[in-house]
Amino acid sequence: VQLQASGGGLVQAGGSLRLSCAASGFSIDEYSVTWFRRAPGKEREGVSCIASSTGLTYYIDSVKGRFTISRDIAKNTVYLQMNAVKPEDTADYYCAVDLTNQKYWMSCELKLARAWTWGKGTLVTVSS
Repeated sequence: VQLQASGGGLVQAGGSLRLSCAASGFSIDEYSVTWFRRAPGKEREGVSCIASSTGLTYYIDSVKGRFTISRDIAKNTVYLQMNAVKPEDTADYYCAVDLTNQKYWMSCELKLARAWTWGKGTLVTVSS
């Protein structure tokens, strides 16, 4: 199982960025996928997730209305569109999957305390 995040970089406040998470070894329509981030000096936090069977999406309050999670099942890739970014969005962004969870789950999880398989992160830096 592998997850590879990409698309990070330097962006000005108010700008946009799209992150990609390419998955292999499992299918994103079988297992829900979550985007996490870890800002400097802070704990990792769940940002957004997409449910495997329904495509339902969830967001933390601080990104609602600005970030959009989506997926391309044919490419087995999950995306995180980040709009109107703020300096506080600066962080390493990771995608993760909990393969101990049920297949074809109607929901997804943002909590850190799960059996996550992590991918390598991609750094997003937002300048003010």
